[in-house]
Amino acid sequence: MDHPAPTAAPRRFDLIVFDWDGTLFDSTALIVQCIQAAVRDVGGREPPRERAAWVIGMGLQQALAHAAPDVPPQRHAELVRRYQYHWFARQHEVTLFEGVLPLLHGLRARGHRLGVATGKSRRGLDAALQSVALHGLFDATRTADETASKPHPQMLLELMDELGTPPERTLMIGDTTHDLLLARNAGCAALAVNYGAHAHDELAAHAPLAVVHSVAELQHWLHTHA
Repeated sequence: MDHPAPTAAPRRFDLIVFDWDGTLFDSTALIVQCIQAAVRDVGGREPPRERAAWVIGMGLQQALAHAAPDVPPQRHAELVRRYQYHWFARQHEVTLFEGVLPLLHGLRARGHRLGVATGKSRRGLDAALQSVALHGLFDATRTADETASKPHPQMLLELMDELGTPPERTLMIGDTTHDLLLARNAGCAALAVNYGAHAHDELAAHAPLAVVHSVAELQHWLHTHA
C-alpha cells in the first residue's frame, strides 16, 4: 500500500533577516583583533576580548567608543580610520561559516525572502557580497551607516517596508543581544545563534524563539519552524 508523501509545514515567516558578522560570516575573532589594534594605535587601553566582542553589531563609531571609553571623542574619527585600515587589510581572511550557502539556497527554494541587517558599513557589506558570490541571494540589505545603529528598529522597519512584509511575518536572526533587541523594537520574532559574539545565557535572557549552536542546527530549526 502506498503512503502519501508528508505535507510540508505551512510557512510561518515570509521574510528572514540575518545579521552578518558572527551569524553568516566567521569574523568575530578578526573584528576583535582589529578593534584592539585600532585602540592601541591611538594610544588607548586595549580592551579585553569580551568587551571588544560585545560591541559587534553596533554601528562602527558607537562600537569603538564603547570598546575604548578612555579614548576622547576628538580622537574617535581617527579610531574609526585605524579600525578600517586593519579590517580592510585582513578581510580576505574571513569566510562564511560552513553550511551557510546551502542554508540560504534552501530558504530561497522554500519561497522565503532574505534580508541583511548589519552593523557593517555599506562599503564593507558590498565588498563581502562580492567576495563570496552572494549577489542575488538577498532581496534587500541595510547597514548601520545608512540607517540607525542597532538596537534602533530602523533597519528592520525599512526592510519590511521595502519588501512589503509585516512584523508578524518577519524573523530576525543574529548572534548578539543587539540583534534580539532590534527585533523586539521592530515588533518581530527573533532567533539567536551562540557561535558568534555573545554567550548562550546572555542571548537566552532576551527570550528569542530559540538559541541554536551551529549552522546545522539553525538549518534544521528553520526547516521545521520557519
